[in-house]
Amino acid sequence: MHALIERADRIAARLTARRETVAVAESSAGGLVSAALLAVPGASAYYLGGAVVYTAQARRALIGLDEAGMAGLRSASEPYAERVAVLVRERHGAVWGLCETGAAGPGGNRYGDAAGHTCLSVSGPMTRRLTLETRNGDRAANMEAFAAAMLDAFLDALAEADCAS
Repeated sequence: MHALIERADRIAARLTARRETVAVAESSAGGLVSAALLAVPGASAYYLGGAVVYTAQARRALIGLDEAGMAGLRSASEPYAERVAVLVRERHGAVWGLCETGAAGPGGNRYGDAAGHTCLSVSGPMTRRLTLETRNGDRAANMEAFAAAMLDAFLDALAEADCAS
């Protein structure tokens, strides 16, 4: 967790300096992204909210994405991660939205993705999405790797936004 908090501390400094906010939707990271961001003192200046969107029921209840909104999408995919990042950003009125969705393990998911598969998206002034494959069945290790990758992708997007301004 200390490595995640170190990343979150750098994110917090950037967001606070820029007076920007973030909202998070995560799945197989199980709340570790939000936990890291909230572990930094002063998180209320930049963290608006988050959700662990682990099931279709949670997806409907927490981010308002119903079956009609899922048309043409598959969970644990980059297009889905991007859609959810946009939704969580919009629903919270945040500058940035983050989404992580995948299969922590020890087995794969019902879509055929192996354990260690996750898709990530950042939505905001800079948009990015990527897929990570750890090829590891260790659930806890994957959860931490997914959270680290999400925070790293967000740091990259913030740096890119700094360069663009």
